[in-house]
Amino acid sequence: MSTNEEIQAQLKTFGANLRRVRAEKGLTQEKLAKLADLNTRTIQKIEAGETNILITTLSRLCVGLGVEASELMQV
Repeated sequence: MSTNEEIQAQLKTFGANLRRVRAEKGLTQEKLAKLADLNTRTIQKIEAGETNILITTLSRLCVGLGVEASELMQV
């Protein structure tokens, strides 16, 4: 697997983890976006594995979900 393919796989895994945790918390994408001070489209792109994120975005997501980053980073 090439480095680019590995990165894409990691982004998909992160997005799936985000979607799972968000659903477990009973949050919509819109509600999470508001709690994390992000755009709803940003949440959609992250969950789809379509975009890489900054550490600051990860921090906002963790605050919005009330979880540690490690929960979203699980493989």
